[in-house]
Amino acid sequence: MNIHNIRNFCIIAHIDHGKSTLADRFIQKAKIISDREFRDQILDTMDIERERGITIKSQAITIPYQGENGEQYFLNLIDTPGHVDFSYEVSRALYACEGALLLIDASQGVEAQTLSNLYMAMEHDLAIIPVINKIDLPSADVEMVKKQIDHELGLDADSAILVSAKTGAGVEKLYEAIVEKIPPPTGSEDSPLKALIFDSRYDTYRGVIVYIRVFDGVIHPEQQILFFSNKAAYKVEETGIFRIKLQKKESLGPGEVGYFIANVKTVSDTRIGDTITGRENPSLKPLPGFRNVKPVVFSSIYPVDTNDYEELTMAMEKLKLNDASLIYEKDSSAALGFGFRCGFLGLLHLEIIQERIEREFDLSIVFTAPSVQYKVYTTDNKLLLIDNPQEYPDPVRIEKTEEPYISASIITPDTYLGGIITLCLEKRGVQKNLTYLDEKRVEIVFEMPLSEVVFDFYDRLKSISRGYASFDYHLIEYRETDLVRVDILLNGKPVDALSLLVFRDNAYKRARHVCKKLKEEIPRHQFKIPIQGAIGNQIIARETISALRKDVTAKCYGGDITRKRKLLEKQKAGKKRLKVIGNVRLPQSAFLSVLKTDSE
Repeated sequence: MNIHNIRNFCIIAHIDHGKSTLADRFIQKAKIISDREFRDQILDTMDIERERGITIKSQAITIPYQGENGEQYFLNLIDTPGHVDFSYEVSRALYACEGALLLIDASQGVEAQTLSNLYMAMEHDLAIIPVINKIDLPSADVEMVKKQIDHELGLDADSAILVSAKTGAGVEKLYEAIVEKIPPPTGSEDSPLKALIFDSRYDTYRGVIVYIRVFDGVIHPEQQILFFSNKAAYKVEETGIFRIKLQKKESLGPGEVGYFIANVKTVSDTRIGDTITGRENPSLKPLPGFRNVKPVVFSSIYPVDTNDYEELTMAMEKLKLNDASLIYEKDSSAALGFGFRCGFLGLLHLEIIQERIEREFDLSIVFTAPSVQYKVYTTDNKLLLIDNPQEYPDPVRIEKTEEPYISASIITPDTYLGGIITLCLEKRGVQKNLTYLDEKRVEIVFEMPLSEVVFDFYDRLKSISRGYASFDYHLIEYRETDLVRVDILLNGKPVDALSLLVFRDNAYKRARHVCKKLKEEIPRHQFKIPIQGAIGNQIIARETISALRKDVTAKCYGGDITRKRKLLEKQKAGKKRLKVIGNVRLPQSAFLSVLKTDSE
């Protein structure tokens, strides 16, 4: 394949601006698949991706195109996830390309992730083609979007291509723009092999299928290869390109995007961003930018029925095969039995894992309140990384604690500005910047603790702005904080699965919230149940579930009052004994209700 006729590009955009639909039109126009086999969002393989209209896994496809000059071109499209949780995958997909289509919704304009994705593409020095999508909508305002492209993005608005990914209008023009404006890849077949892993998936019969972009050298079957990050060596069994299904090819050369199979048994061996080289003639330096993906949100997961633990173990193992970023270890709770402590890339990642376990494996599960990872410095000069309230040490041993901070960028119509600033300040945010992007839209930048965003920030942001505000963030650093562990006591006994690590000033409010929710969910018992929130030995919140009253004097009619009093005293003594030995039945709905928030 002539390297000058290859174009590697990706589509970047804010969520729901039409990336997957545009990819569909590219595939249809190229007639890679028959109309009978075609379905919408064809590159999105999971049911959750289709229902939510989001891309979770990176996908790739090679599109043949006959140019106006009569030459045959091969356009390698790498479809990227749109959500902030998967920004590292997006950065690796961008590194595998020479150009990017920056897709902007004609009715919504430039949003938070449009900006962050553009900056990421600029960092990788990509040729950027602005594309205005959804021009067929009645609410489309092309002139407004052109003004935003010119003013906010600093790109040439006149070069923006107008398309409707739904109807296919303008797609032919876009093909030509890709050929003309995106440079062909560079690289030499004679150099040592150097290829970038930008994704992988597990096949039950063939092991891991590794998605790569070759920069230098050639990869072919029977070749011995080496992974830079873990020095693992494998023998290549098959190479090929993506045409919806995998299409075998004798070898992959410089500039090509494709896959290889080498009997790799675990997805975690193939790390996104890692470099592959030949074992016999290795490259001395890996490609830059590789890092191990680290989870930022932690939660424990338990089966509703303790007998389902084995099934949950199998489910976690199978999910891990297809999602290398999922990290988990065994965990146990006195209230919920055996389960797993999991690390996620963000809240969307957590939701996706929860839905996949419930759907694909038909299991009922409970997640504990999500938490972030804190740094705890002890008096004997040790550094502890704590994400589980159960591991929090005795306050006497703690020198200081630190929590992760994020830089959050929010783009919103100015109508909702006051409410959003109030919300950010309430969440301990510090305003760093406020810029009017045009007459009606504002970009606000806040620095705030990640733990505040994890709890209920996103839901409240959407309700305050009626869904118009867009939100994007990245981790910046750890800062000192005043952290406490809030224990929840039922009938004087702590329930480990309900413990929380919170900022001291928020402890009272969060404890009250949990106590109120539990009071609504826990059924009444024969005895009075106190629900308490405590920091150490100090009770900071309390609710009481009154006892079920059985009328023991009903059968006692007439006669002396002492007869009734005797029966009441007997009942009182029985209830006192019950309170000491009685167990409080805690329904699973109680755990779920604690995670739901009230905007109090």
